[in-house]
Amino acid sequence: MKRNAIALAVFTFAALSGPVQAADPTRLGADLTPTGAEKAGNADGSIPAWSGNDVQHSGWSWGQLRGAHWKHKADKPLYSIDASSADKYASKLTPGQLAMLKQVKGYRMDVYPSRRSCGVPGFVADNTRKNVGTAKVGADGWSLKEAVVPGYPFPMPENGTQAMWNAKMRYRGVGIDYKNTVTSVSPRKGGSEWIRAGQEFTAFMPWGAKGSQPLSKLPQVEYYAYFAYNSPTALAGQALAIGFPLDQPGSETFYYFPGQRRVRRMPSYSYDSPQIGMENQYTLDEPFVFNGTIDRFDWKLVGKKEMLVPYNAFGAYDFKGKWEDIAKADYIDPAWRRYELHRVWVVEATVKQGMRHTAPKRTFYLDEDSWNLLAADDYDAQGKLAKVREGFLIPVYETGTCDVSAFVQHNLTEGRYLFDMHAAGTGTDVRWVTEGTGARFRSDFYTADNLRAVSER
Repeated sequence: MKRNAIALAVFTFAALSGPVQAADPTRLGADLTPTGAEKAGNADGSIPAWSGNDVQHSGWSWGQLRGAHWKHKADKPLYSIDASSADKYASKLTPGQLAMLKQVKGYRMDVYPSRRSCGVPGFVADNTRKNVGTAKVGADGWSLKEAVVPGYPFPMPENGTQAMWNAKMRYRGVGIDYKNTVTSVSPRKGGSEWIRAGQEFTAFMPWGAKGSQPLSKLPQVEYYAYFAYNSPTALAGQALAIGFPLDQPGSETFYYFPGQRRVRRMPSYSYDSPQIGMENQYTLDEPFVFNGTIDRFDWKLVGKKEMLVPYNAFGAYDFKGKWEDIAKADYIDPAWRRYELHRVWVVEATVKQGMRHTAPKRTFYLDEDSWNLLAADDYDAQGKLAKVREGFLIPVYETGTCDVSAFVQHNLTEGRYLFDMHAAGTGTDVRWVTEGTGARFRSDFYTADNLRAVSER
């Protein structure tokens, strides 16, 4: 508890940059990037100026390793941080990172040159500019009622709710397709048995098609998801279809249980509900660093800060790597993680009065260039730091922007971690889809009837 309090104090009193930006669309592309980030580098040059949309690969096509074609693949670490040097860099670390360094034996962070790899396609930049003064949060204070999509609704946010909508509506194409991903949970302390749940997974964003459309004319859904387990035996055959709404609490969830040969509607399977088969290590709102509707929290935009965050972290997408080299007993091997110094928006979430959540206070760290969620710290009801998440950001060659798919979460209380939405060691890469024409890129795929049809054996 004392260590957590010290870490929180270090973070709380660290200087956060400047006032909230004025909502002037002419700044986008001038002193700000098209997504609202500061174009300029920092004072000492350790964060470079943003140089524009730079295609950061050469000759890549799907099926080849992304990192092997990255422009800066020859970068070497500038320095490393471990337990002996953690205090020296505390002002650039989240409380969760500081706790990991001090509490987990052998944990290390290798820090590389900062590369601002994230741009956006022209149509996303245009739509983002149109959103200034157009995008609207609902009267309930949390729902997204209007925006020009695909585009960032609030490139110059006035509050934490707007910042979170930027993260949730970041351009990812119309979908992400995982032919073979593995949700992994490390063994219980003293044990050796991992949970390794193999599955196919598709996420569909109905607002992500190229062009320019008003969000209000589209299905009011942030995204649909489908997954079907193929291992282990206890989960094989189970499948789920779920939709996360833009303007309604919770989610619309259908789950297929092969033993019953039926689909069940599960209205309470959302928020902090434990995911089936994961031994209470994984809730529904933890994927992608944060997942699902934001109605249960009040969101405070604290400010902007220079921090060491996972960035250009291709190791989590190394589908040709060996699992045993990547996933160690207590953490992802440092060689498969990469940290850089970047400016991030800091958003604090506090559970609303009358609501409940296993993590009533959370802090999120959003990349200023891409609005991706790069890290999160969750606190339990006693105010103790309980879970630490990091999202592995990479430039996505298909979309021309950056995304966080793979992430890791450490349960500090129980000494276990999970690794999900990755390609590492799976033999198959993740695919970002910009022009989806298959059945999974239609809303009617995610119904109870269709789930039953595609699941029955």
